[in-house]
Amino acid sequence: MPDWLVFLLRSSGLFIITLFLVRLIGKRQTARLTFFDLVTGVTIAAIAAAISINLVANPVNGLIALAVWTIFPALIYVLSMKYKAVRDIVQGKETILINHGKVLEDKLLEARFTPEDLLSQLRRKNAFNVADVEFAVMEPTGELSVLLKKDKQPATPKTLGMEVGQESVPQTVMLDGVVMDEPLAAMGLNRGWLHTELEKAGVAPENVFIAQVDSVGQLYLDLFDDTLQAPKPKTKELVHATLKKCQADCELFALAAKNHKAKDMYESSSRILAEAVRDLKPLLKR
Repeated sequence: MPDWLVFLLRSSGLFIITLFLVRLIGKRQTARLTFFDLVTGVTIAAIAAAISINLVANPVNGLIALAVWTIFPALIYVLSMKYKAVRDIVQGKETILINHGKVLEDKLLEARFTPEDLLSQLRRKNAFNVADVEFAVMEPTGELSVLLKKDKQPATPKTLGMEVGQESVPQTVMLDGVVMDEPLAAMGLNRGWLHTELEKAGVAPENVFIAQVDSVGQLYLDLFDDTLQAPKPKTKELVHATLKKCQADCELFALAAKNHKAKDMYESSSRILAEAVRDLKPLLKR
């Protein structure tokens, strides 16, 4: 058998075996790899490459080494899920580098961090001023987690005392020009509603790349032709404007009414609509 064919068959077989063994270890995000994960992956790759190009005299010994470097990490991962002590040994512990605004020099030395490394990592977290940082923790993956001081944190609706409506996952009702009936049915809608909304927007179905419906029934469109501007949904704005108009009309009718019962009815309706507008404002005005 030619040497090139031997290498081809051996490499193909090792590729399949390595793929199976890597899947056996388990999936982990690349950004969450610890030093132990990195060493394990490099070692498995090196052993597989050595066997593939015949650097190992006895392929059986190479396969045994490959099995050891696969099974042992898999067992360690299982143990680390059950026991924190094993997790601390394998993955390491987080290290606090900044505590209450003060840089801990001894912890920097322990983490093998220079002041330049710390400043660089802080800048990546948009913290250009050390004085703005309340806490900074180096995770076992080497990533730095930063908590800014309260007066330096970005404003949120909660800090501003604003109420916001609850949002649910948007449903994709068209993809690549194809209508998807199941997401439509999940929203309590049908193709007739979709075609009506597309007609309102002046868009042909075949021109739609992606169409999504949000929790309040607004249709968002992305078209195949990027030079065309898809109309922005106005459902929430229209509902808010309609409610405000109805409230204003009731106030006018109350002022113009000469009958006391009619006047009271319009005033009561105006108050009810005002409360509805106030309660729905967080949902409709965003």
